[in-house]
Amino acid sequence: MFHFFSKKIFLKDLLEDFVDIHNHILPGIDDGAKNVNESINLIKKMKELGVKQFIPTPHVMQDFYPNTDESIGNAYSILLEDLDKKTLGGITINPAAEYMLDVYFEKFLENNYLFTLKSNYVLVELSYFQPPINLEEIIFNIKNKGYIPVLAHPERYSYYHNKLDYYSRLKQLGCLFQLNLLSLSNHYGDHVKKTGKYLMNNQMIDFVGSDIHNLNHVEKLSNLRVDTKEIEKLESIILFTNNTFSVI
Repeated sequence: MFHFFSKKIFLKDLLEDFVDIHNHILPGIDDGAKNVNESINLIKKMKELGVKQFIPTPHVMQDFYPNTDESIGNAYSILLEDLDKKTLGGITINPAAEYMLDVYFEKFLENNYLFTLKSNYVLVELSYFQPPINLEEIIFNIKNKGYIPVLAHPERYSYYHNKLDYYSRLKQLGCLFQLNLLSLSNHYGDHVKKTGKYLMNNQMIDFVGSDIHNLNHVEKLSNLRVDTKEIEKLESIILFTNNTFSVI
């Protein structure tokens, strides 16, 4: 039971049976878990917070992490081999990917099937320095191929912080938005927190995810408190995330 007379509650109180659609728990293929032991520790700690379903989303990024179905599948198999029944009990892990919208992605989209979150939902991200010049064309092409683009952490793209109207444009183009839970704190900075709350309070956020890379992220999630005035909105988004991506 939540204590609504207090101004904040712990985020972890909302995460029972949460479907985490954005995380980097697969071992050794991006800037997330470096090895299987780190992967297992992340899973155990997230399970303690109530997370039962994981959709690992390793980066697919030409210059840094040129992952493919094969490399992602191999990392997934290695993880499953080392997970004991006690840890695996009661949880599901179904890998996908987080695609950087770069030139490599455009070629990949033309010639390959995408590794989706579920059905035709595909997680995509932008550079933190600047968006692609032809962003709207890329989004059109994604949709034309039958996919639904889910833009990862839109609140983190600082070049839109003074152009809030462009978020509405991205929604009009058919992008769904996934908020990082840690954006509700000062983890990424005050401007990201402010923008994330703006998007959430204006009903522009469709899904949430942890985007965990390491145990420090999990610890911050476990200690994160949320304003009670935002609980109803956040609960609604979490429920919609769960309903959309649950496989149980």
